[in-house]
Amino acid sequence: MADPDSTSPTEDERGNTPADSIAAETEPGTEGESGDGETGDSGESGEELDTEALRKQVEEKYDFDNFGPADMAEMTAEEWDVAFDEDSWITGDELLDRVTRDLRNRVANRDVFARIERHRDPPRVLAYSDEGYAVVYPDGSLEGEGTVMRDVKPTVALCSMDSYDAPENVPDRPLPKPEEVPEGGGELGNWMLQAIAGAQFLAGIALLGGAVLATAGVIGNRGTSIALLVVAGVAFIGVSLVLFFTVANARLSDTFRSEEYRDRLRAIGLEDGERPEFVPELGPQNSGSEAGAGETDEAG
Repeated sequence: MADPDSTSPTEDERGNTPADSIAAETEPGTEGESGDGETGDSGESGEELDTEALRKQVEEKYDFDNFGPADMAEMTAEEWDVAFDEDSWITGDELLDRVTRDLRNRVANRDVFARIERHRDPPRVLAYSDEGYAVVYPDGSLEGEGTVMRDVKPTVALCSMDSYDAPENVPDRPLPKPEEVPEGGGELGNWMLQAIAGAQFLAGIALLGGAVLATAGVIGNRGTSIALLVVAGVAFIGVSLVLFFTVANARLSDTFRSEEYRDRLRAIGLEDGERPEFVPELGPQNSGSEAGAGETDEAG
């Protein structure tokens, strides 16, 4: 198992704020200070903008009403510092509640595949799938591994901002039970394709039949092109077979996808209540939804 990854909206091991952690890869390098305390100017171009001017520039550059992970990755540490006040970051139970709602909303929209558990004592949020897990603590720090950890990181950062509006009305159990997963969708489209394929097939048979009757002299005259009737009939039948094969393949793919989805739901315990072995034990798995010693508010 890989070592747990962790971040914090307050301060990491090096004493850096989240601005330093999130924007470290995008922050341009600077020259170090010289021996007499003066900073080198080889990497500078013109005078630096003062704080107010930079804040105005950031507000014009980013849409904070629709601020997302992509914008966060684009921000430099300097822009982050002027845009967000560290003292205004949300932490504690409020942060965990916001993270829970936001993650469940993303699961319901199929942006994330994970089971979300809101633990009350001690306060935690546990998100896990068959490919990883993430634990969110009240101070906003994280530990975990895999794709779930990658998906949860931007959610925690966004929910810690007062300017971000976490969704309010979200389903408590966004993941369906395995037996509730349908075999597939798009039946109307499949039936339409089959109807078109059937019409094409009948037209092809009719054209071939016409070619046979024309050869026997039953229908047609000297101007009748028997070869054209045969080619057209074969083409129509060929198109119908391709359409029938497309419908069959789509239905088979839907069946396979549905079964794979059921297997993933079973793997995270939606059928037997058992978490994957790599997920840490934080508390009971099938308890009530309100606070209590070791209880969880558990949902899909």
